[in-house]
Amino acid sequence: MRLPIDQRLGHHLKRVEQELSAAKHACLRPFKLNVPQYSVLLTLSQEPGLSGAVLARRCMVTPQTMSSVLATLEGRGLVERKPHPVHSHILEARLTRTGQNLLAKADDAVTEVELRLTEEFSQAEAQQLVSSLERCSGALAGAASAPLRKSTVR
Repeated sequence: MRLPIDQRLGHHLKRVEQELSAAKHACLRPFKLNVPQYSVLLTLSQEPGLSGAVLARRCMVTPQTMSSVLATLEGRGLVERKPHPVHSHILEARLTRTGQNLLAKADDAVTEVELRLTEEFSQAEAQQLVSSLERCSGALAGAASAPLRKSTVR
């Protein structure tokens, strides 16, 4: 093994992502929501009228997963989908009043998780972490098409 696991940034990022996801799942359980469903509700609260394809990209899931999530949320009366006024083959998703009410309660619970995480850092440290994560994202944005290169750990 060329790079020990404790020196792999990706390993640390994945571990924290999994722990954050588990904490969110736990706090969403009383609302009978999972993290992807919550993400859709939150996204639609900020950007009503998105199509399933756009929602899939925003929530970082496959279109097939988004189709299933939307069907579940629609079945529970939390989301409604109606044809776009110009492009009738595109369905726009919007929160129902029931969806808005459930999201308000669920978001309070998720906000507690987020605050627990944020409170571990000073404001400057939190800003630096966000900046560092944005650099990680930027470094990987073209990784799929970029040739492999030798690098060193600093």
